[in-house]
Formats: sequence, structure tokens, C-alpha cells
Amino acid sequence: MRQHDSDTIEKVETKVEDEVKEPPMFKVLLHNDNYTTKEFVVQILMTVFHKTAEEAAQLMWQVHSKGRGVCGVYPFEVAETKVTTVTNIAREHGYPLKTTLEEE
Repeated sequence: MRQHDSDTIEKVETKVEDEVKEPPMFKVLLHNDNYTTKEFVVQILMTVFHKTAEEAAQLMWQVHSKGRGVCGVYPFEVAETKVTTVTNIAREHGYPLKTTLEEE
């Protein structure tokens, strides 16, 4: 490399973006209904949301008593996939279980 090239490279300033914007996160909410069994809800929480049996039971009771509960917080695409997965599994088993997304 010639000296001239080296001087030119040193003089070039690079603008670095200081602010990195994180993608928005979305809560997956599970809603209570009068038809879906508690056992089925616990199973969904364990298989789709990877909750332990104890975590799933606690969340199921929260949904049952308060009307809804947060299953997890994910980037939009992951949250959307989980909602679709839960809905499909519930319909296959004849349950009207409802899940929705809410921006955090």
C-alpha cells in the first residue's frame, strides 16, 4: 500500500449509528372460556410455551380466575406463530380456546 492510500484511509470518517432500535415485543395472551378443560390448557402451556407443570398450573388458574393471562413475550413473528399453533391444536380437539397478541 502506498503512503498516500494509507493517509486517505485514516482521514475517512465513518458514521456509526449509535441508536439500535430493538424490534417490538408482543405478549401472547390466553383467554378463559367455559368449555376448554383445565387439563387441556395446562397441556398447551407445557407443549407450546414450554412451561413446567407447576408454572402451567399456576398460569391456568390465573387465566381461570382473572379471565386472561400472559403466556410469554416474543418478537411478532414468534408470537403470531404461537397464537396460530394454539388455535389450530385447540380446534383439532374441539375447544374454542382463544389466544391473542398485545404489544408490550
